[in-house]
Amino acid sequence: MEEQRKALAEPYTAEGWAAWREAAATFQAAVTAHAEAAGVSRSALEMAVKKAVLHPEPSPDEG
Repeated sequence: MEEQRKALAEPYTAEGWAAWREAAATFQAAVTAHAEAAGVSRSALEMAVKKAVLHPEPSPDEG
């Protein structure tokens, strides 16, 4: 998410978005590998990870 924030802070250039594209490709590869190893749906895993990152549950000591 940090690389996306950086990319969105400036006008579009291919060079400016390169780090975001690399981070996205790394994420997609990791999701695919984990889903295959765990025998779970790749798309369901991706949605669960994105939900956890974008909408984290508060920890018990936070409230």
